[in-house]
Formats: sequence, C-alpha cells, structure tokens
Amino acid sequence: MTYRTTSLKALLVATALALPGLAFAQDPAMVKDGFLVDHVGLTLYTYDKDADGKSMCNDTCAVNWPPLKVQGEHKDMGDWQMIKRDDGSMQWAYKDKPLYTFKGDTKAGDKTGDGKGGVWHVAKP
Repeated sequence: MTYRTTSLKALLVATALALPGLAFAQDPAMVKDGFLVDHVGLTLYTYDKDADGKSMCNDTCAVNWPPLKVQGEHKDMGDWQMIKRDDGSMQWAYKDKPLYTFKGDTKAGDKTGDGKGGVWHVAKP
C-alpha cells in the first residue's frame, strides 16, 4: 500500500467520523424566497402574543400551529435559541421569536397562515 492510498483512507475515515457532528451544526430552518421554512419546506410563522422568548401558543393553539420542535441534541446557535415550552418540550426560536408551522399549509411554499387573526406572520430572517 502506498503513502497516497493510506492518506486517502485516513482522510475518508476522518470525514466519516466528522459527519455526524456536522449534522448537529445545521440550522433548524432555512431561508427560501425571503422567508424561513423548516427542512421539508413548510413555512415558519411567528405569533404576536409570544414575548421574551416564551411561547404563548399551547393546547389547541399548538395543534393548529405546531411548534418547530428541537429534535436531538443541540445548542443555541447565534440567532437560533432553544426555549422550553409549558409542556417541557423544547422549541426553536429565531431572534427570540418562537417558530411554528401551520396545519393549513399542506405543501412546501404554502403561506396560508400569514395574517391569520392579525397575529400570525411569516417568519423572516
């Protein structure tokens, strides 16, 4: 085995070991067409009644407006914070604003929740 082959194998092994750690560094959402979407492309919303990084959308509200839940092990990352909900689960917030999807949005790009009740708005970076 040559030095080049051994180095290539070592690089591949190091890359494979690093990949799981990189997955945790990924932002919880993405920007698409100027607004925030989750990783399946569903529009994310903010709620005017939320204050000081606390979600006020619980019970039936959370059924209609599912929170963007923290999945797995994560840490706050810049503008992205994790907040604890009343039920003890963790939710993502962007710049202290908890994020939600809307059950009326059925496919990527839908924004049917924007302006609902005058208190729901498409989340923008």
